[in-house]
Amino acid sequence: MQHSPIDPFTPAVELAAAIRRKEVSPVEVVDRYLQRIDELDPGLNAFCHLPDDEVRKAAAVAADAVVRASSPEELPPFLGVPLPIKDLLDVAGWPTTHGSAGARRTPAVASDPVVRRFVDAGFVLLGKTTTSEFGTVPFTESEALGISRNPWDPDRTPGGSSSGAGVAVAAGMAPIAHAEDGGGSIRIPASCTGLVGLKPTRGLVTNTTVSVEGLGTSGVVTRSVADTAAALDVLARHDPGAWWSPPAPRRSFAAALRTAPPAGLRIGVLTDSPVDGIGVDPACAAAVGTVLGTLESAGHHLVDTRLPLPPTEELVAAFTTLWNLGGAGIELADPDRVEPHNRALRAAARAVDSWAYAEAVKRTQAFSRRIVAGFLAGFDVLVTPTMACLPPRIGAWRAGTADDPLAALRNSYPMGVFTSVFNVTGQPAISVPVHHDAATGLPVGVQLVAAPWREDLLLQVARTLELAHPWTGRRPPLG
Repeated sequence: MQHSPIDPFTPAVELAAAIRRKEVSPVEVVDRYLQRIDELDPGLNAFCHLPDDEVRKAAAVAADAVVRASSPEELPPFLGVPLPIKDLLDVAGWPTTHGSAGARRTPAVASDPVVRRFVDAGFVLLGKTTTSEFGTVPFTESEALGISRNPWDPDRTPGGSSSGAGVAVAAGMAPIAHAEDGGGSIRIPASCTGLVGLKPTRGLVTNTTVSVEGLGTSGVVTRSVADTAAALDVLARHDPGAWWSPPAPRRSFAAALRTAPPAGLRIGVLTDSPVDGIGVDPACAAAVGTVLGTLESAGHHLVDTRLPLPPTEELVAAFTTLWNLGGAGIELADPDRVEPHNRALRAAARAVDSWAYAEAVKRTQAFSRRIVAGFLAGFDVLVTPTMACLPPRIGAWRAGTADDPLAALRNSYPMGVFTSVFNVTGQPAISVPVHHDAATGLPVGVQLVAAPWREDLLLQVARTLELAHPWTGRRPPLG
């Protein structure tokens, strides 16, 4: 077996190809990332569970499979590539904290379906990454898991709730990472840390149960559009046991990248906040302008159709009624150690009777139908800022929480105001890191949204932008 230096920022598909060509061993790859974690994670806090010996044993099994294979084609697509799991999913034999000091630490008996798909694809599970408690807020600064910091500026949040996932990939501690998104938790950390983050269409990626009435879904954060497409091929499997699951896609998402998007797409734009009273940082608006200019130069057409959004009060009320149940079903060892904002959410959820909850679900579905119908009539792709703000400073969410714990969520609105709408509609949406703020050097993501089940188009347009604004070579100061 030939040996070559391992660049920890190598995209996952390239790393997998090098392993299949026997240019590098899975053991060497895992050792390289474990070394990076030892060096960098004490200052960044991306990982909350790291069983080194178990990870190395899995890498040794993968290395043996490479040696025994009669041809590279018979190997799983990501054999030997390390991938950490966000600490909201179960991995057999590992504890799941859900980011909570009040959660049980009993090791899981079985892995969740999403985790099993990653394992079947050959990934070596590289421990677990930090998340906010129950994934309800877009940052990780908790009693249970501590403060996760942005490698572009450690005084800033990396976003969340897939905080550790974003930090791990951005800092070169993992080539790719599992993430989950119920209101922006894939796209927000992607924007904050300069990565690609795709939230799939509702139902495309299934897990043990439907998360928060279908608001939530699993995906990955990556350095490249090609990695995102290939990982979606792993995750998008027909699941006959799920409440809803489409047939498997007719062609792979990776194959879709081999062709350009159709000519003359209708490109819509939304730069005003969907929630009244929230301003948009000039850097976020400038990033949208960069994308629109690139797409116009590629032959696509800007349209001025408006997205038919419901009034702010109605949208927020319906969404939060569902969101209050984000921690439902999680077994707690000590409910008194749940964080104040989540205790307040649980109390608010218990104050809503089943009739009122069913009405909120119905209103949310009606909003979704109205927005999607307007989208289909007006756009092929919608461009928005991923966030209305730059990554906030550590602790910024605390303002007013001593008097009202739910201020933690309201303080987070600028981070999730553009993303959460498309958790309601269930449409695929991707954040791409096309821009950096000149004053701070911080990455700024732009969100692209397509019609339901059009991940292929979304990935093609994202690839167009990646070619025009190459970002895979960018490195954060702490990377």
